[in-house]
Amino acid sequence: MSMNLTLKVWRQAGATAAGDFETYQVPGVNEDMSFLEMLDVVNEQLIGDGREPIAFDHDCREGICGSCGVVINGRPHGPLQGVTTCQLHMRNYRDGDTIVVEPWRAAAFPVIRDLVVDRSAFDRIIQAGGYITAPTGGARDANLTLIPKAVADVAMDAAACIGCGACVAACPNSAANLFTGAKITALNVLPQGQPERWARVAAMVDRMEDQFGSCTNYTECEAVCPAGISVNVIAKMNRDYLKSRFKDRRSLIRQADVADEA
Repeated sequence: MSMNLTLKVWRQAGATAAGDFETYQVPGVNEDMSFLEMLDVVNEQLIGDGREPIAFDHDCREGICGSCGVVINGRPHGPLQGVTTCQLHMRNYRDGDTIVVEPWRAAAFPVIRDLVVDRSAFDRIIQAGGYITAPTGGARDANLTLIPKAVADVAMDAAACIGCGACVAACPNSAANLFTGAKITALNVLPQGQPERWARVAAMVDRMEDQFGSCTNYTECEAVCPAGISVNVIAKMNRDYLKSRFKDRRSLIRQADVADEA
């Protein structure tokens, strides 16, 4: 079955250029196409007409990489839960529908061109502490580090985050707490993450707060997350962050006592 659709797409030539919506008539859309394949067809038409194609991010097209991501009719990744833009199929629309497509809307994600945004703010959060550097010597057999199933389940669920940015785009405050909480939780609950646990959460949260808005628990982030990340990771992050600040104060007091004794 094929459909005729009207597409309203945000077009912006560059980061400092003014943007606006352009309307395209898209005939003969196959219901089995993915949303990105539909955009490919539109771009072929634009190129054939000697016009600039629509710029949009994509890579694996399997819901793994987190590269794709646009706001479709006001909702990041479109109307379905638990899918990325590349996994959304045109069978979810009807003949004659009008579809409005925009980039992520967040100050921390400036538009590069059309539907492409700069998500390097996420990279800076990871660079602040989203890793393990504890020297462990040679590689050990994984089974030698015993991890309770409940802990492994929490870590794996948090590690499912693909960093697409839908949580930021959906949040009224453009907060990145779901992303940051997921990345912190995936490491902080595991034995391997304990040596740097408190320094990690302090550094990553401080970096996040420098670039993103504050979380006020709207939970829009959870509703649009394609990986189904729970807002529980935000609670875990906040708990660890408060503990890290307390531990810092105790460390400063000990240092002051040592200095007084000297």
